[in-house]
Amino acid sequence: MIEEFEVSGPDAGPYGITSGPDGALWFTLVHAGKIGRFQAGEVREFAVAPGSEPTVITLGPDGALWFTQLKGHKIGRIAVDGALTEFELPTADAQPYGIASGADGALWFTEINLDRIGRITPDGEITEFPLPVAGAYPGHLTAGPDNGLWFTLNQANAIGRIDLGGDVTIHPLPTEAAAPVGITDGGDGGLWFVEIGAGQVGRIAVDGHVDEFPLPDRECRPHAIVAAEDGALWFTEWGANKIGCITLAGKIDEYELPTPGSEPHGITMGPDGAVWTALENGKLARISV
Repeated sequence: MIEEFEVSGPDAGPYGITSGPDGALWFTLVHAGKIGRFQAGEVREFAVAPGSEPTVITLGPDGALWFTQLKGHKIGRIAVDGALTEFELPTADAQPYGIASGADGALWFTEINLDRIGRITPDGEITEFPLPVAGAYPGHLTAGPDNGLWFTLNQANAIGRIDLGGDVTIHPLPTEAAAPVGITDGGDGGLWFVEIGAGQVGRIAVDGHVDEFPLPDRECRPHAIVAAEDGALWFTEWGANKIGCITLAGKIDEYELPTPGSEPHGITMGPDGAVWTALENGKLARISV
């Protein structure tokens, strides 16, 4: 069963979403320059800055929500009471995008315009690490089972890994023009990702071995992916208006969203055990697992 909840106007653009430590869902409003909070049907909004484009959001090691500002070139932190702190990046025009907590107690993020991976401590100390490829367009990233940070390289057609010391390894994908975007720890010892260009779901083992699973509609444009506790992987199909699910064995199911053209982007496991996704049409969708 899929339910939809209106959380903003249609032009605000819910994009990233994550579960907070307060039992609420926190999400970015990329076009409105705000952070949203949703719990028990109640919506609260917190202004960031017009034009800053808050994009991906994650729970930090300090119990706050951390997010990237794609056009503001900052990393933001918002406490559950709404207190906001912003950290300007040391390099101009970085365009930070993906963000995730690392095993070292810091937040790691991608800089898509500079081909760099960044690290920020909870007190705001920032380090940047250049990638060994140009024009790679690093996207989402996630902490892996090996304590490394794994990330997609959309234009380099590869998956990257950076260790906590900043050393980078690049793993090319077997499918041409795969254009990977979302990535998550699958809980099975591997990293699972989606290929927006090829219409596939992929899995990469920590030794670099890649398996790929074609989706029924190769034009569905999968975008973000998250692992459920039962081992299934759930992902958004931005171009097909669907939510997909793939088991560890590769079985695929798809679910049509109730509202046409809703443009699903970010996806997370909610505090209620359901799958939640941010819809750019101003809604959040809840998918019963």
